[in-house]
Amino acid sequence: MMMNSAVVTCTVTREAKALYEQVWHPERFAAWASGLSQARLQAQADGTWTGQGPEGPIRVRFTDHNPHGVMDHWVDIGGDTIFYIPLRIIANGTGSEVMLTLFQYPGMTDERFAADRDWVMRDLLALKALGEAAG
Repeated sequence: MMMNSAVVTCTVTREAKALYEQVWHPERFAAWASGLSQARLQAQADGTWTGQGPEGPIRVRFTDHNPHGVMDHWVDIGGDTIFYIPLRIIANGTGSEVMLTLFQYPGMTDERFAADRDWVMRDLLALKALGEAAG
């Protein structure tokens, strides 16, 4: 089944490789990704991260470090429900574009989907501020 999706983007005046190196580590997501910072993720021996989500325990798996700016992650909230969150940092001249694809999963209302888009934009603006302050 196909889902509605939205790509939320933010331009950052920081070179893409430098920005990626600053923020790709899972423990650094908490500095800008408010949903993951609220979960207070802890690293596990199997490479996943666990924490407490708004509806119970969560397990998060992150893409390994790579030369392509890929920062995808999968959020497992239990009950066979795993949310896939594609996230990319790509070069835009001497700066970067940060792009997160948000899916409207079954059962998610249009209002909730719109609220999630707004939430993602706030998080990407926090990433922008963090990246530009360091660059």
